[in-house]
Amino acid sequence: MASIIEQCQVAPPTCAIDKLTLPLTSFDTLWLFHNNHVPRILFYKLHIDKNSFIQNIIPTLKHSLSLTLKHYLPLAGNLVCPWNFTGYPELRYVTGDSVSVTFSESTDMDFDYLVSNDHTHNVNDFHPFVPKMAEPKDASGVQFAPVLAIQVTLFPNHGISISFLSHHVVGDASTIVGFIKSWALLNKNNENDDHDEFMIPFYDRSIVKDSYGLRDYIWEETKKHKKEIRSDIIVTPCHDNNIVRGTFTIGQDHIEKLKNLISLRRPSLTHVTSYTVTCGYAWSCLVKSEDATEIIDENVMEYFGCSVNYRARFDPPLPSSYFGNCIIWYIASAKHIDLVGNEGFTIATESIGEIIYKRNNDKEYMLNGDWLKEVDAAANTGRYVSIAGSPKYDLYEADFGWGKPKKWHFVFSGSGLVMSLSKSKDSYGDLEISLSLPKTRMNAFAAIFADGLSVL
Repeated sequence: MASIIEQCQVAPPTCAIDKLTLPLTSFDTLWLFHNNHVPRILFYKLHIDKNSFIQNIIPTLKHSLSLTLKHYLPLAGNLVCPWNFTGYPELRYVTGDSVSVTFSESTDMDFDYLVSNDHTHNVNDFHPFVPKMAEPKDASGVQFAPVLAIQVTLFPNHGISISFLSHHVVGDASTIVGFIKSWALLNKNNENDDHDEFMIPFYDRSIVKDSYGLRDYIWEETKKHKKEIRSDIIVTPCHDNNIVRGTFTIGQDHIEKLKNLISLRRPSLTHVTSYTVTCGYAWSCLVKSEDATEIIDENVMEYFGCSVNYRARFDPPLPSSYFGNCIIWYIASAKHIDLVGNEGFTIATESIGEIIYKRNNDKEYMLNGDWLKEVDAAANTGRYVSIAGSPKYDLYEADFGWGKPKKWHFVFSGSGLVMSLSKSKDSYGDLEISLSLPKTRMNAFAAIFADGLSVL
């Protein structure tokens, strides 16, 4: 449980511009109605009592957040959607808009238990520390939905957590992580936004070309099935208490051994990276763990979705600071029987590496929307695993002045096969994999994962 200390709204400073409107691109529009709220939570080890938290931490965080929002105005604004669907939704900030921030205290949850990777956690352990998004509001024929909520929780004399619930339509990991790290930097550096690491967002969406009319296609398909944007406002706890969350670290030495093994077995494979071998290894272990708990048709196809930041692949490239969504998916596939065999890791990595190499050289695939069709087809099979996050977006660098986070992760709501991948907090080159599974299957995955690395 987390008891509320203060509930407030934090707005950009009065010197900010009066209004900013951003049209949605095709990359944004697909997130309007499904799977659209992304919870992230960061834990910081900090010996501080409640009085110091109230007198020192809260005022400083609110002030530095306000200054950060001066540069990230859409996060203080709303997703605006016309009720009659005659116009397009847009992101809109006007003076007076703000972000909901909750400051709370936990007195019955063990901080060290929450941040440890030495055991699994019930997926519901983290939900008390995730903020709730306010309900959309109706006015003048349109619906206004907030796009960001924040909760800061004190664990007296142990630490602090900061949790972000963002609507995916406002931006992908590149955008949200940029905002979080910028806020941390301002809070740490006494509100100085001249630091080289502070990311000033790039808002010009006219450079995002849509020569195939993909945005219009997605919007028309969306209108056939949805009437409002009331969905997943609150990240709800999982009703199955059998679902647990686990985090597994794969060290740089093991990653190098996996690369060497692939180079030996598949010398002609051109795309062999830390990402491909780690994803290939985790995917094969995950498929094998299912075989340990139930009988699966050996001829069924398995699918793996790699999310790709497409900013640098546009022609001309988009700036790395581009604000919004710009991710697509490459879908790797392999037969179940091949992934559970002795060559499972090799086949999984080969499939991922080949599809990345192929799609990186196929710009039409991104522009014409074929990737969307492949994602839908794979997801509808029920045999689809996807990756959330990327080692490129390192939230362990988000230092609010208290040192780097002791732990951060996505808060998955259930047993959907989504794995998060991030840099390790402890050692350069190590990677962390997190996922949620039923207890029996998680135990099988943990054993297969550890045994495979031990014999490298």
